[in-house]
Amino acid sequence: MESEIKYKPSPTLKEDLLIAKRKSAKALLWIGIISMIMFWAGLTSAYIVRQNAGNWLLFNVPPMFFISTAAIITSSISFWFVQNSVKKNNFKGIIFGTLATLVLAIVFSIFQYLGWTDLFNKGIVLGGKYSNPSGSFFLLFVLSHWAHLIGGIISLIVVLINSLRKKYTAENALGIELCAIYWHFLSVLWVYLFLFLYFIR
Repeated sequence: MESEIKYKPSPTLKEDLLIAKRKSAKALLWIGIISMIMFWAGLTSAYIVRQNAGNWLLFNVPPMFFISTAAIITSSISFWFVQNSVKKNNFKGIIFGTLATLVLAIVFSIFQYLGWTDLFNKGIVLGGKYSNPSGSFFLLFVLSHWAHLIGGIISLIVVLINSLRKKYTAENALGIELCAIYWHFLSVLWVYLFLFLYFIR
C-alpha cells in the first residue's frame, strides 16, 4: 500500500489577493504619510529660520485651539475603540466609535474655525499689508493641517457607511486599518504642531 502524502492546504486565490491588497494599500498610505512628514519638516524649519530674522509679532494662542486639541486627542481614543470592536466583530461598537470620531472631528474643525476668527478679529491675518510673519505661519499651519484633515473626515464617512452595511469583520477590516493609521497620524501631527506653535513663538 502506497503511503499517503499529506499536503498542507495552500491559501486560496482570494486570500492571496486580500493579503496583497492589504500590503500594497498600507505601503501606499505610508508613502503618503512620509511625504507629509517631509512637508511639515520643511515648513517648521522655515518657521524657525524666519523667526530668527526678526520682525516677529508675539500673540497669545486663542483658547479655542486648546479645546480643538482635546477634541482630536479624544477622537483618536474613540477610533482606537473602533479597532478593538472590529476584532470582536462588535458591529454596534464599530458604528458607535466611528460616529463618535466623526462628531469629534467636526467639533475639532468648528473650534479651529472659531480660533481662526478670533485671531482675525485681533488683526492676525494670513497675508496682505497688515500681516506679520508669525501670524501668517500660524494660520498657514492651521489651514494646512485642516486641508489634510478633510481626507481623514472623508475616510471616516466611508468607514461609517460601510459599518452600517456591516462590511467589516475581524477578517476583513482593511478600511478601518487604513483609516486608523491616517487618523492617528493626523492626531499626533496636530498635537506636535500645537505644542510647536505654543512654545516656539
